[in-house]
Amino acid sequence: MENIQLDHTAHETSEKKYSLSLLLHDISVPMNIGSVFRIADALGVEKIYLTGESLTPPNSKINKTSRSTEKYVPYVYEKDPLRILQTLKSFGYKILSLEITTASVAIDKIEIHPENKICLILGAESSGVSQQLLNESDSCVHIPMLGKNSSMNVATACAIAVYELTKRLGG
Repeated sequence: MENIQLDHTAHETSEKKYSLSLLLHDISVPMNIGSVFRIADALGVEKIYLTGESLTPPNSKINKTSRSTEKYVPYVYEKDPLRILQTLKSFGYKILSLEITTASVAIDKIEIHPENKICLILGAESSGVSQQLLNESDSCVHIPMLGKNSSMNVATACAIAVYELTKRLGG
């Protein structure tokens, strides 16, 4: 059987969404915001919360990188991330920060069940998740790193983390 590459017209869309939201705090690179929208669309994230100094659509660099997915993934901007976290907690969301800490757990080892509702916090490109947001988190998760560098691009880390979490939520 011949293996032929398919084009975009062969793609079948799905309305499936997971009980997984992303909170992006102080993300200042528009291409990272656009990439996160694209990841969220591809992997069934229910909503994106942009907080602090994070850039927001409409923005030509966000739009170019997102390939218009900001039109399909619900999002909201709120300066104060704590307001969003308080609301999500009141709705039973488990708050996870993607950050290496003294108590962080490898993302493939965190206990997640299909009935869980999760908000994953992603922090600033240079400084990561702030201590204030770490303090509000139920748990911190990290991606095990084998190389000399201890971090990766926020959008790349987001893709790995969201993929791992959605597998555990029933993906």
